Amino acid sequence: MSTMPVHNERFALVVLISVLGWIGGCGGGGGGDSAPATGLQVDAGTARTLSLPDTLTPNPSVLVDGMPPSNQVSYAWSQLGGPATVGFSDPSAASPEIGFPANGSYRLMLEVSDQGLSESDLLRVTVNTRAAGPSGLTALPINQDQCVAPADAGTATGIQLSTPYPSLPSLGPLVGLFQVPGDNSLWYALRQTGQVIRFDNDPGVSNTQTFIDISDRVDYGGEKGLLGMAFHPDYADNGFVYLSYTASPAGGLESRISRFTLDSATQTLDPGSEQILLTVSQPYSNHNGGHIAFGPDGLLYIGLGDGGSGGDPLGHGQNTATLLGSLLRIDVGDGLGGYTIPADNPFVSGGGAAEIYAYGLRNPWRWSFDRQVGDLWLGDVGQNAYEEVDIISRGGNYGWNLMEGNQCYPASANCDSTGLTLPVAEYDHSQGISITGGYVYRGNALNQLAGRYLFSDYGSGVIWGLVDDGSGGYRAEELLDSDLNIVSFAEDQSGELYVLHLGGSIHKLTAVTSGSGAVPTLLSAWGCFQPGDVERFSDNVIPYNINALLWSDFADKERFMALPDGGTISIDAEGRFVFPPGSVLGKHFRLDGELIETRLLMRHANSGWRGYSYEWNDTLTDAVLLDSAKDKAFANQTWHYPSSAECLLCHTGIAGVALGPELGQLNRDFPYPAQSANQLITYEAIGLLADPLSDTQKSTVFYAIDDTAYAAERRARSYLHSNCAMCHQPGGTGGGDLDMRMSASLAATGLCNQAPLTGDLGLNNPVLLKPGDPDNSILVLRMETMGETRMPPLGSGEVDTQAVAVIREWISGLLSCDAED
Repeated sequence: MSTMPVHNERFALVVLISVLGWIGGCGGGGGGDSAPATGLQVDAGTARTLSLPDTLTPNPSVLVDGMPPSNQVSYAWSQLGGPATVGFSDPSAASPEIGFPANGSYRLMLEVSDQGLSESDLLRVTVNTRAAGPSGLTALPINQDQCVAPADAGTATGIQLSTPYPSLPSLGPLVGLFQVPGDNSLWYALRQTGQVIRFDNDPGVSNTQTFIDISDRVDYGGEKGLLGMAFHPDYADNGFVYLSYTASPAGGLESRISRFTLDSATQTLDPGSEQILLTVSQPYSNHNGGHIAFGPDGLLYIGLGDGGSGGDPLGHGQNTATLLGSLLRIDVGDGLGGYTIPADNPFVSGGGAAEIYAYGLRNPWRWSFDRQVGDLWLGDVGQNAYEEVDIISRGGNYGWNLMEGNQCYPASANCDSTGLTLPVAEYDHSQGISITGGYVYRGNALNQLAGRYLFSDYGSGVIWGLVDDGSGGYRAEELLDSDLNIVSFAEDQSGELYVLHLGGSIHKLTAVTSGSGAVPTLLSAWGCFQPGDVERFSDNVIPYNINALLWSDFADKERFMALPDGGTISIDAEGRFVFPPGSVLGKHFRLDGELIETRLLMRHANSGWRGYSYEWNDTLTDAVLLDSAKDKAFANQTWHYPSSAECLLCHTGIAGVALGPELGQLNRDFPYPAQSANQLITYEAIGLLADPLSDTQKSTVFYAIDDTAYAAERRARSYLHSNCAMCHQPGGTGGGDLDMRMSASLAATGLCNQAPLTGDLGLNNPVLLKPGDPDNSILVLRMETMGETRMPPLGSGEVDTQAVAVIREWISGLLSCDAED
C-alpha cells in the first residue's frame, strides 16, 4: 500500500526497443514516404501512494505503432477528480512535477496527440500525511498492577501448555507431528506445503532436517496439501512411509495415498520412490479429510471428507458407492505391493465400496486409536451449527448429511435417526467452529486426565476433556482456553500429548507449576477504570482510536490499551502491534449513547490471550462478567454478548490476536487531554514502542469507510481488512484461499471471478466478486443477507448499509480483476 517516501517520486514502464527498430522508426519525425501511423498507446502509470509533502513526477510510456513517438508529440495533463486542486509544474510536459495540497484520492488524465492520433490514460494517486508533530502525552502511564492481566486465566484444571522446544524454528504450516513406533528420539513434522521435517526430541534442539519434500506434486492451499503420514508397522525393517496429500494432475483435484521408501544412504525418504496406492477424485477444494494411521490390527485407516462445498450437495455422506464421506480400511501387507481388502470390511461382499469401514462423515479432521483399549475416536467437522466427537465402529453410519451432530440437517428437516450412530459429544458454534480430534490421555504426568479423550477447536483454541457421566455417556469439561489455532494433536511414546498451532509452533500439555490470579467478576474491581466512575478509563491506560472500524451493529466504541510497567510493544512485519504478557485491551460498547457491554482482551503470561465480556447493569453503575454467550433485546435489535471462545474466533492467532492496534489503523490523531496529536508519534515519544518508527511505518494508513476524500476502493479494502482478514488470509480459519488483507492486490485476494466454496445465493455461475456487477457478487450478497450465509458469521445481526454501499461502489467501478480501483 505504501512505499518508502522520497521527495520526488518517479515510476516508468520500461520499454525495450531493438536498435534496428529504432532506426527504422526514425526519419525526421515520421516524414518521407512511410505509411501513416495507425496505433497510439498511452500508459500514464500504475496507481501510486505517496505522503505529503512529497511530490510526484510521472514518466509515462507512449508508443506509436510500437515505436517511440515523433518529435511533434504533444502532452496535456489535467485533473479529473480529487479533494483539492493539484499543481502541475507544466501540464504540457510529459513528466511534470505534481504537487498535492491535501490528503485524498486523485484522478489525473494524460492526453497525448501524435501524427494525427490521440489517446488518453488515467493515473490514480492516493495521498496521505506522514505521521508527524508533537506528542499527545508527556510520559507512559504508571501501571504497576492496576490494569495488568493475571498470569493465569483462572482455570482450575491444573494443566497448562508449555513450550517443549523453545529454540526450534517455526514449522508452519504445521498439520501433523509423528514418531516412529517404538522410537522416542526423533519427531517428524508434517508441513501442509509438502514437506516432512525431522528434528531431535531434545528440549535444546534448534536444527531441523528435511525428511522428504514433495511440494512439486502437492496442491496446497486452503484445506488442500500434505495432510497425513503413517509409518509402516515394520518401518524399522522395510523403511516404508505412507503420505496422504492432494494433487491436481491435468487440473483435476484428487486425494492420494502413496508409499515412499527410505534411502538408507541419506536416511531420508526418496521422492522418486513413490508408489500411488489409492486416488480419489475431489469435486471441490475443501473437506479433504486426509488423516491416515495404522490401527492396532495392522491395517491402514484413511479418513476422507464428503467432497466439499457446503451441505454435501452431491450426497456423498450417505452414498456407500463412493469413498468420500467415509473412513476407509485397507491392508497393505508387507508394503511391497498395492493393497487388499480386509475380509471383515462391512461391504466386502457388496452393498458399497469394499474399502469403506464406516461412513456418514462430513470432514473427519484428526482421529486416533486409544492405545490402551483400541477404540477409534474421531472429530467430525460440522456445517454451520454443531461439531461432534464419534467413537467409530465397523459399518457405522454417522449420519451426515441427514444430521449435524445430534440435530437434524437442515434444522428445519424431519429426520429419522434409526440405524444411525449418534455422536458421543457435541458442541455448538458459540464455543468454536471447527473441531480438531485428539487422543485419549494415557500418559503418566497428568493423572487427572487419565482415560479422558481430549479434543480442541481450530477456531477458538479451547481444549476439552470428555468425562464419563456415569450414565453411559460423556460430558465435556473445559481444560484450557488457548489463543492457538490448534490444527492437530500429537502423542509421544510415553502417551504424553502435544498440540500443534498451524502457524508452526508445538506445545505440550503439562502440570501447572507457577502463576496465579483470577479475573474479577465486577468491572469496578479492575484498575483500568476510574474509582467510582467505571464509565471512564483510569490514568493507568492509554486510550486510542482506529481508522477502519470493525462493524458492531451500530454500536459506538471507546478503546484503551494497558501495558505492565516496563513493557513495550514491538511491531511485526505486517505492521501489527505485538503486546507483552500482562497487557490488557479494552472496549466500551454504547448503543444510542448507553453503555451495554465492556470487553477485555488479556494476554495472560501462562495461558495466552483470552477475551472477557462484561454486561452493564440497568443503573449503569457497574458491569458483571459473563460466563457464557448471551443475547439481549435492546431497543429494535438484539445485542450478542460473546463467550470467551467466541472472542478468539475473531481474535485469531494468524491475525495477531489483538486486532485494531496496527500501523495503518493507529496512524491518526487522537484528542488527548493536553492536545490532539498523532497516536504513532505519541507512542514513539513516550517510549511505548520497542524500536523507532521508520518513514515507511509512519506513512502506512488505512481509510475510514466514511472518509469521502478517498476513493471507494481504498475505503472498501480497509473495511475488508478490518472486518474479514482476521479469518480470511493464508492460514486463517475462514477456509478457501482468500486473502482480505489490505496488503494483497485485488488479484491476490482470491475474490475476483472466483466461485464460492459454499452456497450460490440463487445466482447462476456465482462468483465472489464480479467486476462491474455488485448484484452478482457473493461478497456483497453475504453482507446484505442474514442467516447462515451471513458474513461476518458471528457477532453481528445487523447489516452495515454504509459499508455495503461503498463496496458496491467499488465493485461497480472495477473493469477487470487486474484493476485496483
